[in-house]
Amino acid sequence: MNALNLSASSPRPSRTKLPEGADVRLEPAAGQRTGLGTSLLLAALGGLVTETAFPSKSWWPMAFVGVALLLLALRRDSARGALLTGSAFGLGFFLPHLWWANEAVGQPIGWIALSVMEASTVGIFGVVWIWARRAPWVQSRAWLQVLVCSVLWVAVEQLRGRWPFGGFPWGYLAFSQTEGPLLPVASLGGTTLVSGAVVVVGALVALAIDHLRRREVRRAGAALGLAVVPVLAPLLINLDGQEEVGSVRVGVVQGNVPTRGAEAMSQARAVLANHVAGTRQLLDDVAPGELDLVLWPESASDIDPRSDAQAGEAVDAAARSVGAPILLGTQRFLPETRYNDYILWEPGRGSDVSYTKQHPVPFGEYIPYRDLFRRLTSAVDLVTTDMAAGTEMALLPVDVARLGRTVPITTAICFEVAYDELIRESVLAGGELIVIPTNNASFGMTQESTQQLAMSRFRAVEHGRAVVQVSTVGVSGIISPTGELQQSTELFTSAAMIQELPLRTTLTLADRLGGWPAAVVQVAAVVALAAGVLASARGRRRAVRAGGGHDSDGQARDRRRSARPATAPEPTD
Repeated sequence: MNALNLSASSPRPSRTKLPEGADVRLEPAAGQRTGLGTSLLLAALGGLVTETAFPSKSWWPMAFVGVALLLLALRRDSARGALLTGSAFGLGFFLPHLWWANEAVGQPIGWIALSVMEASTVGIFGVVWIWARRAPWVQSRAWLQVLVCSVLWVAVEQLRGRWPFGGFPWGYLAFSQTEGPLLPVASLGGTTLVSGAVVVVGALVALAIDHLRRREVRRAGAALGLAVVPVLAPLLINLDGQEEVGSVRVGVVQGNVPTRGAEAMSQARAVLANHVAGTRQLLDDVAPGELDLVLWPESASDIDPRSDAQAGEAVDAAARSVGAPILLGTQRFLPETRYNDYILWEPGRGSDVSYTKQHPVPFGEYIPYRDLFRRLTSAVDLVTTDMAAGTEMALLPVDVARLGRTVPITTAICFEVAYDELIRESVLAGGELIVIPTNNASFGMTQESTQQLAMSRFRAVEHGRAVVQVSTVGVSGIISPTGELQQSTELFTSAAMIQELPLRTTLTLADRLGGWPAAVVQVAAVVALAAGVLASARGRRRAVRAGGGHDSDGQARDRRRSARPATAPEPTD
């Protein structure tokens, strides 16, 4: 059987001897090679296709197809071309995926800048993939190419999840699979394993497409058969969502805002009044004292009820009316800075417990290098007061009288749902329930809130915890520990939900492994990249020596070209 290969280059000599006449390229033969323009178009199409795997469409198999198109577009063995090709995929994906950023700001510069920055990380993936696959031990083994490709993708995802400005993990491939069979894998290895599995399947689909192009139907079928294995195998994973240490009965209030758009949160007292009214609406279904806890969203009271008497009276009246404590979001202002807090309000007692958001959104909640970016656009001054980051763990202790004990609740505010370590740290510290308070009022009718809800569903399975996403305007949702969406709301409506939620303490394998899968991926990526770069450098030195050792880069390159088989593409940097 011929060896399959994602590499554009012919294999260098290795200890593993390939079958006679083996074809180890996923690149057209000489004279049929795809031009750079075609590669860019194919990659951009792959990005667009991949975006449809995410909400609001959630066509999860399209993630495999999109990755396959990217890898087919990256058959050229040019690092510069790979940078452009990967970036084209990134733009095709991130421009539609982050459209809500344009809606929030009201002008396109922020949306475009964020999309370009994120797209460039896919360009980086293209470059490191081209370099890593030049290692002889990668070129000569198809299974290693699939594995190395997956490792490099996940490593680059993790890079953009941490850098710059604290990172932006939005759009991880893993979050496209909440409607698909790969979701249970989240309980084993979180985003690292699920994103990696998506790339493995996509790489196998790319091999199948290449075989079909060559009319090698049997080999295409074999590649697709292998691709089916990681898709169907998770069906064997048993997810447990039963309560372990009791349950809590919660009321969830989506109060809505008086107007849509950028001015939605400028009427803070009206927004607070809406949530007070929504809390009283819960009494249509329960008597006072029957709820253990009421959940309000981020920015439910942007006027701090701890320091504003009128706001405090309104919140306390709502809590006393239902006979239950309220978790709610507010803003805490200090001279020249502010904090995004999620506080626990006890009826008749007020608040002395809070969590402060650790990951303020750059260019949304604070402006890094404000003076520098003001030279580019005056839009930076729309953020008048920069938000500072909190330092405490995202865990709030809530006394539940019916249980006779304190229940630790994980609370990640808004975009923090995308950050792996933040939620995992809190669950490992004892979190029995996860609450994601969010304010989506600035994003209009875009898919931002449903993208966020998909991440909340992913976190439910990853940590084996019930999750509540509660929004000012929607989408709010109640999610079981197995990822099932039990209740949800519509955008820009007032709504109230009641649900009995299981409390759990068992740690999933993903929790127990912690950051180890990510660390292993990072080390493996460095090793693979170093091996490819060293192999490429050795090949150049051999070519220069064969040509006399004193040639210019162009002359040495010509000699390397003439010394290779006619069908082998030339590595360039």
